[in-house]
Amino acid sequence: MKFEGKLTKGILIKRYKRFLADIQLADGSIITAHCANSGSMMGLKEPGSTVWLSPNTNPKAKLDWRWEMVEADGVKVGINTSRPNHIVEEAILAGKIPELTDFETLRREVKYGQNSRIDLLLEGAQSIYVEVKNVTLKVGEEARFPDAVTARGTKHLLELIDMVAAGHRAVMVYLVQRPDCEIFTVARDIDPAYAEALKAANEAGVELLCYKCKLDETEISVDTAVKINL
Repeated sequence: MKFEGKLTKGILIKRYKRFLADIQLADGSIITAHCANSGSMMGLKEPGSTVWLSPNTNPKAKLDWRWEMVEADGVKVGINTSRPNHIVEEAILAGKIPELTDFETLRREVKYGQNSRIDLLLEGAQSIYVEVKNVTLKVGEEARFPDAVTARGTKHLLELIDMVAAGHRAVMVYLVQRPDCEIFTVARDIDPAYAEALKAANEAGVELLCYKCKLDETEISVDTAVKINL
């Protein structure tokens, strides 16, 4: 996924009200950027961190900037949760996720379950329901999800179980928007209910995939698979 234009570097002053961040630019000016991330962003919101912004080209947007990446642990980390679906879709269409190649058409945000929308629906000989989750939390050498309690995420797992029971394939893709993790696991200490739902989903036949990204100031793309250890 290539960024629409050149990113602008800044220094994080603070993130607040979940969706807002004050950032100082190189010329000394201070702007407020949209933070498209409802999670806790644990380890990624320290004042003084280097961040990268993209200009907001939507004429209806209230803010002129979007927060895209932050430097943490010496690497760039993608924090914009509106990006992963696009990144995974591009990777699937390019054949970079070998587990998801047997399909004829791809549709986005298709209604299913109990008033939900599946991120990606692959259709062919068999329907494949693909849910995508953004992962940024790192503990030791592990990528972990979630970084905050997510009742919505638990609901999605239960609905994927229902899709398997109906005879479809259901796949949970964890996209690690950072390059420095080799193992993925669930953050049971943060959300025990999600951990139990993930265990149930795995046992019911929901397929679990995890891929990490490579990131620079021009694009974010799927790189290699990450081992899952529940």
